[in-house]
Order: sequence, then structure tokens, then C-alpha cells
Amino acid sequence: MDFDVLYFYFTLALMVILLLMSMFRILREYERGVIFFLGRFYKVKGPGLIIVIPVLQQMVRVDLRTVVMDVPTQDVISRDNVSVKVNAVVYFRVLDPQKAIIQVENYLEATSQLAQTTLRSVLGQHELDEMLAERETLNADIQDSLDKQTDAWGIKVSNVEIKHVDLDESMIRAIAKQAEAERERRAKVIHSQGEFEAAEKLLHAATTLAQQPQALQLRYMQTLTEIAGDKSSTIVFPLPIDMIKVWNEPQSK
Repeated sequence: MDFDVLYFYFTLALMVILLLMSMFRILREYERGVIFFLGRFYKVKGPGLIIVIPVLQQMVRVDLRTVVMDVPTQDVISRDNVSVKVNAVVYFRVLDPQKAIIQVENYLEATSQLAQTTLRSVLGQHELDEMLAERETLNADIQDSLDKQTDAWGIKVSNVEIKHVDLDESMIRAIAKQAEAERERRAKVIHSQGEFEAAEKLLHAATTLAQQPQALQLRYMQTLTEIAGDKSSTIVFPLPIDMIKVWNEPQSK
């Protein structure tokens, strides 16, 4: 047999073997293959061993695992006109591989860009105090808004977490002054409440003493005893006439 003929058959056999080998694809448990037949969507295959007819069929792999995506720092102006820098992290996964490949060119890039714009849009509707104190509510609002928009792409946004809300130095000083003023206000309120309660107790005590002359006299004597304990000075107390009358009444009887 001629060498050229032998070489031809050898090359043909090698090409057939390579062609057959290229027909078999292995997809992992978390992967799916979107199959196109002559450019038209055919079906979603996997996981496991699948067959793709070369030339006639093409396959696009899709990862179904949850993607953790960092949202770059965004300049946000709050509803009360405060400029802050905010970054976040988004957790999402592909639920429908067909939509993720057909409905959007690059679902990872599209989700990233959408997360940035949604972050600015949602946070811009809230005041600074809400950004700092109500992160759980804001996370839920951003997640819900993202999930609704990515549903057409076959993507499920499971969670959004705001990581940092950065303020400039002037705003930090202003917040510190506000907190200090709030503490002073609370201290004054507590002090005034204490004065009010003390005044009520004194009024109640005065009313009780006014109704019981003997109690008033006992209180007078107790005050004298307390002052007498201080021997550093001499104190002259006028004796109340009412007390003298009380002492004289038993003698007259």
C-alpha cells in the first residue's frame, strides 16, 4: 500500500477519534450546559456526562453556585443632603441557566452594574441617621429591588449587606457635637425630673406636718439635735411660742 494512502487513512482515523472524543462533555454537580442547535436554543443539560454534536451544537457552561460580589464604593447623597461613601456585598445565584445566557449578554457584569445603581438609588431616599441605624431595613430594601430586576435574567438575589458607610471629617465632628448636645439635654431632663419629684415629696411632707402639730414639733427638735452636733459655733434658736403652750398645757391642768 502506498505510503500516502496509509498516511491519509491514519489522519482520517485520528480525526474521527478526536471528533468522537469532543462529543463527550462532563458537567459537575453545580454546572449546567445550555445547548444551542444551529444557533437556536435546544435544551439545558447536566450534570454528568452529556453528548454535544460538534459543528451542529454548541454548549455554554453555567455555574449554579452562589456568587459573592463586592459592590465598589459609591458616592451617595442622602435625603438630607449629606454626602457619604458606601460599599456593599451582594449574594446571588443563577436559577434559570437559559435566561441567564439568552436574556443578558454577561449576567455577572450586568448584576454588578445594577447593584451599584440600585445602591445609590435606594440609599438616596433615606436620611443619614437611617443609614447608620437601620441597616437591616436598608439591606432588605436593596435586596428586594435587585431581586425584582434580575428575575428576568433567571437570577435570584438572596442577600445584600452594606459593609461601610464612610463620612468626611467635618460630618464626623458635627455628629459628635450632636451626640454631646443630646447627652447634655438628657442630663438636664433627668435633673429637672429629680427636682420636680423632690418638690412633690417636700410638698407632701409639709402638708402632713401642717396637719399634725406634734409632728412639726418633733421635726423641730430633730433639727436642733442635728445642729447641736456641730460644736464649732454657737447657735441661738428662738423657742416657738406654740411649743411653750404645748408644754404649759399639762401644768395648767
